[in-house]
Amino acid sequence: MSSRCFSDYRLAEAASFADESVACGRWPSEGALARSIAEFDELLPQGLATPKNYLYEMVSPEEGPTVGYLWFAAEERNGQQVAFIYDIQVREAYRRQGYARRALLELQGVAKSLGLSRVSLHVAGENVEAQALYAKLGFSVMGISMSKALSPDD
Repeated sequence: MSSRCFSDYRLAEAASFADESVACGRWPSEGALARSIAEFDELLPQGLATPKNYLYEMVSPEEGPTVGYLWFAAEERNGQQVAFIYDIQVREAYRRQGYARRALLELQGVAKSLGLSRVSLHVAGENVEAQALYAKLGFSVMGISMSKALSPDD
């Protein structure tokens, strides 16, 4: 990913994560964007140069434009060295054309070359299309986080 692309990606990803966090009830809307930017910057304190983090642009071979992004980090989780996917997204106009699938298959090879033993990620409960893709590629559910908002009647 180029520095220019990273700058645009950082702001767009922070806005998207803030919206998602508000929509699912994780955060209140007030201050969500600032909080999201702060979390993004905490995860990537050196931007593209942050060690063990890998950020890619997905590019259409025919047309050349950026069609999506993939960001993963080499991390230790549960005693294993894994490629943890922080973000994979394909722009709306390019969805369901195989870009995410190809990126995930490519990632498996990169992860192996880095000596990592697993690819892991978090997917929103309502994102059933992504869940179906991950299942087709051999991902399995490791757990489910659930939440209930309490009303005065509870």
